[in-house]
Amino acid sequence: MKRSFIPLAATGVAAALVLTACGQAGQGTTTEDGRTVISMWTHSAGNPAELEVYERIISDFNASQEAYQVVHESFPQGAYNDAIVAAAASGDLPCLLDLDGPIMPNWAWAGYLQPLGLSPAITDSLLPTAVGVWDGEIYSAGYWDAALGIFARESVLDENGIRIPTVDAPWTEDEFTSVLSTLQDAGYDTPIDIGAEDTGEWWPYAYSPFLQSFGGDLIDRSTMLSADGALNGPEAVAWGEWFQSLFAEGFANNSGTIGNQEFIDDEVALSYTGVWNGLDAVDAVGDDLLILPPPDLGHGPKIGGGSWQWGISSGCNDADGARAYLEFSFKDEYITEFADKQVVIPATEAAAAASEHFGQDGALRPFAEFSQQFAVLRPETPAYAVISSTFETAAKDIMNGADVQTVLDNAVTEIDTNIASNDGYGFQ
Repeated sequence: MKRSFIPLAATGVAAALVLTACGQAGQGTTTEDGRTVISMWTHSAGNPAELEVYERIISDFNASQEAYQVVHESFPQGAYNDAIVAAAASGDLPCLLDLDGPIMPNWAWAGYLQPLGLSPAITDSLLPTAVGVWDGEIYSAGYWDAALGIFARESVLDENGIRIPTVDAPWTEDEFTSVLSTLQDAGYDTPIDIGAEDTGEWWPYAYSPFLQSFGGDLIDRSTMLSADGALNGPEAVAWGEWFQSLFAEGFANNSGTIGNQEFIDDEVALSYTGVWNGLDAVDAVGDDLLILPPPDLGHGPKIGGGSWQWGISSGCNDADGARAYLEFSFKDEYITEFADKQVVIPATEAAAAASEHFGQDGALRPFAEFSQQFAVLRPETPAYAVISSTFETAAKDIMNGADVQTVLDNAVTEIDTNIASNDGYGFQ
């Protein structure tokens, strides 16, 4: 299954108008038997497996008590963010809404959301990357996370005398370069598919962890007020030169197809990809499949963390009812069902243990371990939408051969200008 990444600055005026016209789906009304209607929006239209789980939870919750009736509407993912913005502007947000984790601080800062207020027993049990924090408060929480790793065939590595890396002993930068060179000499014209043909949020999600593994970052997280030094310092430049070399040496390219087909067809030896492609790889490669950690480029392996989560709108007519639904929904059995039907990482240890795919003997268990040990959230700042698009542009320019230092200096200027124009987004 290909789980796409929604661009944080997606456009979709027509869809936004449709969503706005739908209003709050009955928010503020009551049913014939006197229940308060709690409206709920998801981005899950077109994803029947995900909707099936939501519909089960909603049905179970509605049958479990007599005070509230959750009513949901599902809309296309591609226009969802813009639709929320349009609904917020007209005062028509639903009570419950799902949101892509990195955009949450912007929505909280803009006043769309209120603190989640769930029991700490729930939020403390979740993966850190499944909990969204802004200004010291939890504003969102999710049932799962996604993770990246490297697919390989054990037979190919063995035939070429390549060490199989582990969580405790990943490939180093030099070793990784040697692996790619060896595989190229063995006949793989492009040894690794890193998904560079994709666009939007994939770029910071997939490639800024390499930057962090070099010791750089998208922003100075100690203040969240500037990218200077983090995105254009020596460590970041080293990342940029390394990233550029992947394409200059022919180790990677951006001419493939989105997904994992090149690896399945044995056109590339390695594939840097996500858990959502895991079952296809298992089906195609079988016991020969290895799921390897990313390389340690100097400061430990890193992968992106933070996926879709749930929040409560600031204008919710009955926040207690919304919280009651969310607390009901975070049962391990539901989280396990989401994980196995969606091929995503369960957000609790108990749910992972019960999972067909992510339990101790599950074929995709390594992804759960990568998420626990290597995942790093994208910067929790309202400036992230600008950081995301700026990084994508910069990384593509670097890929295409532009001067690394100049590109990164320009990116810092763009990010810092946006932060300054918004009075630091509340950071002092």
